[in-house]
Amino acid sequence: MAAGPTPSAAASSFRPPIPPPPPCFDYRAAVLNDTRAAAAAAGNPALAALVESGALVRVPRRRFGPVPAWRPPDFVEPEEVWILGTSHLSTESVADIELVLRAVRPDNVVVELCRSRAGIMYVSSDASDEQVLKSNMFSLGGTQFFGAVNRSINLGGQSALALRLLLAVFSSKISSGANRPFGEEFRAARKVSEDIGAQLVLGDRPIEITLERAWKSLTWDQKTKLVISLFLGITSTTDKPQDEKTAVSPYELYQKLSTSYPSLLQPLIHERDMFLAWSLKRSKAVNKSKTVVGVVGKGHMNGIVYALISDQGDLRFRDLVGRASSDTWATSLVKGLVRDTVIGLVLWALYEQLQAVL
Repeated sequence: MAAGPTPSAAASSFRPPIPPPPPCFDYRAAVLNDTRAAAAAAGNPALAALVESGALVRVPRRRFGPVPAWRPPDFVEPEEVWILGTSHLSTESVADIELVLRAVRPDNVVVELCRSRAGIMYVSSDASDEQVLKSNMFSLGGTQFFGAVNRSINLGGQSALALRLLLAVFSSKISSGANRPFGEEFRAARKVSEDIGAQLVLGDRPIEITLERAWKSLTWDQKTKLVISLFLGITSTTDKPQDEKTAVSPYELYQKLSTSYPSLLQPLIHERDMFLAWSLKRSKAVNKSKTVVGVVGKGHMNGIVYALISDQGDLRFRDLVGRASSDTWATSLVKGLVRDTVIGLVLWALYEQLQAVL
């Protein structure tokens, strides 16, 4: 399983190298002819059905734009990238992954996960049903729990760690009606990749950096409002009938948050779309690959395809994680230690109290 290098924490001055897609951009129309032709050549009607539904697209290398001059001479981008849009709580997505990976037989399978969330793909056989059902994209668990905590603090600070814990509880609460474990499509991608000999690549930006950047994008009033809203959502005792309960995917949750806090749209969605595009075509893991398949949430497909075909050499790893602060280590420590510690302790205390609610 491959992953990109460990980045430093992102700075608040980060500007995305590629703007978000314009409202008129439609990822399906942009690559439909290429995708239809490739699906037809595969001779699999089920594959063609996924294409027509918009769940599967193909972007050939000739649509990528020029390879940037800063890339080493021996770097060759993949010949083609397939992107499969999935739902994190759908059994259909599991079947779709099985179909696409066995039909396309890629060299690399890029999943919408980062290192500290990779454990979602490996569910312990002795885990209780309750533990599995409560698992979600924000969870900190598994055998590497303390390593994940340490990584969260190093990359995002105490405030990002505590916010992640609070979101984990909130996500478990609102998804409780689905009665399905989270991330089955990632587990399916891992199993099929092993069967066909494809390399599994962790393609998402570290969640610690994403949450740190999201937290920094908010004003203090907005931060207070967000924490209170999450707290009220978790402690709410309002029960809905079972058939009215709906699970919310991380992308849907991000969209809901971005509606109330527009500044969150860039760090939670747009920047991650570009990072996933970089992983699919420009990371070291996919060098000289013939075929790469990306397994991502459906909501990311428009942004990823736009980044793939609009890039003119601007997608760079160091830019996609944010530029490092110019402050010295000592200065950064003095500025952030007290603030992050206070925020972290408050949110951690809330998390401990709220665990009993679920």
